[in-house]
Amino acid sequence: MFRNKEFRWFAILFFALAIVVAVVGFIINPAAGILALISSAVFGAAFFIFTKARYRNLARISKQIDLVLHNAEHLEFGEVAEGELSILHSEITKMTLRIREQNDTLKKDKQYLADSLVDIAHQLRTPLTSANLILSFLAKNPDEKERQAFVRELEGLLVQMDWLITSLLKISRLDAGVVEFQNEPIKVYDLIQSSLRPLSISLELRGIDTVIDIPNTANIQGDSGWLSEAIQNIIKNCMESISENGKIKIACADNPLYTELVIHDSGAGFSDEDLPHLFNRFRRGKSANASGYGIGLALCKMIVVRQGGAITAKNHPQGGAVFAMRFPKVTNQSLKSHRDVT
Repeated sequence: MFRNKEFRWFAILFFALAIVVAVVGFIINPAAGILALISSAVFGAAFFIFTKARYRNLARISKQIDLVLHNAEHLEFGEVAEGELSILHSEITKMTLRIREQNDTLKKDKQYLADSLVDIAHQLRTPLTSANLILSFLAKNPDEKERQAFVRELEGLLVQMDWLITSLLKISRLDAGVVEFQNEPIKVYDLIQSSLRPLSISLELRGIDTVIDIPNTANIQGDSGWLSEAIQNIIKNCMESISENGKIKIACADNPLYTELVIHDSGAGFSDEDLPHLFNRFRRGKSANASGYGIGLALCKMIVVRQGGAITAKNHPQGGAVFAMRFPKVTNQSLKSHRDVT
């Protein structure tokens, strides 16, 4: 308390005034001098006790702040029934609780980053190990046909690694918030056609039939490039789950609230264990046909959600998996504004 310079000056001034008043009182009348001394002593004691209590509260608050700075797990904040000090205590309490929440969030983020790095390393290690084995077989195998088969398999692994690294970079950009999505009206039919175009050869080789039931009037609002990426990831997931000569049906439903895009495959669907975790990163299905890396659907959800949409997945009552993406309804006013700009 006496470390405060202002308090020291106040104490000196108070004692000086008390002595002056007491001297003047004794000059006037001894009783007046005694009354002045008693009054000064009582006032000084009351002020000292009150000030000491205030400094005790300040010391307790200071200690709590120090504990927060040293990452204490348990903090106790008492009540302070005073005006400005109570307000200060309340604000500091909110600040310390906020700092604790941020510290907890940072710890979780660090743990998530560490786990993600382990997952990424594991995902890359698998094709790299296979590629190294193939290279060793190539070096020792003189048969030309087998060497060509190994080369084709190696090319496939390189394509997988390229897709994996590209997808991871896209996820990291979305996590960092550096992606700026375009917001423009998109014809759903044209979006589906552009999404299927890069996969047409793979679909044809597998004998997979694609049925498109989308009206030409269906429109959504968003970034066509990124949404095409999301739809391709869903279709790739469908291709992995269905056998040859299967079917993928893509339909669109319109209502006054939203536009819904539904993709239904003829595969085996999802297991009950996988359903709650389909869009989790690095989550691979338990089914025998699961061969992905567990990032395609996670990337898909990030793209759809960050453009104001929603995505769900479930099993169809008649068999197969169903992916549903909902986008807010495109109003005539937004379409008119886009035409005026273009």
